[in-house]
Amino acid sequence: MGGPPNSRSVVAAASYEARKFGIRSAMPCSKAAQLAPQAIFVFPRFEVYKEVSDRIREIFLEYTDRVEMLSLDEGYLDVTFNKRNIPFAVTIAKEIRAEIFKRTELTASAGVGNSKFIAKLASEKNKPNGLTIVLPDDVIAFIDPLPVNSFHGVGKVTAQKMKELGIHIGKDLRAKNIDELVQHFGKMGIYYYKISRGEDEREVNSCRERKSLGAENTFDQDKIDREDLLQQLREVAIEVERRLKKRNFAGKTLTLKIKFQDFSLRTRSRTLSEPIFAVDEIYSVAAELFEEFFEFKNEKQVSVKAIRLLGINLSHPNSRDEEPMLFPNL
Repeated sequence: MGGPPNSRSVVAAASYEARKFGIRSAMPCSKAAQLAPQAIFVFPRFEVYKEVSDRIREIFLEYTDRVEMLSLDEGYLDVTFNKRNIPFAVTIAKEIRAEIFKRTELTASAGVGNSKFIAKLASEKNKPNGLTIVLPDDVIAFIDPLPVNSFHGVGKVTAQKMKELGIHIGKDLRAKNIDELVQHFGKMGIYYYKISRGEDEREVNSCRERKSLGAENTFDQDKIDREDLLQQLREVAIEVERRLKKRNFAGKTLTLKIKFQDFSLRTRSRTLSEPIFAVDEIYSVAAELFEEFFEFKNEKQVSVKAIRLLGINLSHPNSRDEEPMLFPNL
């Protein structure tokens, strides 16, 4: 993904097929075209990726609330105690991968381990569409042959410094005593000493309070008809309500997002006196915002500029202490 090969854009992501030609993220598109003249360049669709990411996160939350998202397509899950009382993490990993494919038609790789460090390494082992399980007794054997630049917390500069010290793989790192590592890497030396032995005390951080929740829809074809657009806006409001119910969430500030055919973006927000969560309330406010700043041709009631995306977002959540249960009948 990236801009045209004759532009100054860089590669945002490269398929596994493209990587075989040496194409990598952040590489100038012009260089990528030289490496693989037959390569196909496509523009990123970030609004679609965000939508799919939200759907995948919802799958995670069906199994556990202890979810820590690292990016749009990657996250940690602690399933020690899970909502479905499934005793084996590998079973959950298999079910989640199957559910992701069922709902999005996307494949997913997963790693199962007794720590974030091991699970992350395991998830990278058999991409794409792989599942790697590292049992506690196999941790050292798993880590030893891996290059240190694949370890969390080891960047390019640190990897080069380790190389100068004769540290190339996990086994080399494990051979160093803690004093030597601290001497060269400061406090991080303690961390490197521990991870080389499979010790990682970091917990899955699911404590980040959600500040907003919403949904959006990118149309297959750009739209200009007012009634059609309002109907699409209601469909987005229905999806927002569904997500609000699932998260027991309500918000006081509603933001309407519109992206036009030329990819220009406009937003407008309104802060209400009380939090809202019902579809009729959401749609009513969103429709008012829509009418306020849209210019329609009087007779035909069509937008002057074609629209490719509509989105609704609710933020400024209510206090759970004041409103302990938004949907008591569910």
